[in-house]
Amino acid sequence: MELRAKALREMSDEELNEKLSSLKESLLRERSSVAMGGAPSSPGKMRSIRRQIARVLTVMEEKKR
Repeated sequence: MELRAKALREMSDEELNEKLSSLKESLLRERSSVAMGGAPSSPGKMRSIRRQIARVLTVMEEKKR
């Protein structure tokens, strides 16, 4: 599920941290499956996860200001 910045800005800091950790975990799973020689379940999934992580980090930085 894609999360847009607007939805992320409405989340609390704790929710953002939870979302970030779950995204990093799913990216790790995708990378490990590819490293073991398997084909990725969806070729664009890793890119999508990386972008979602970037969105979460951006919103977290915005909230610090």
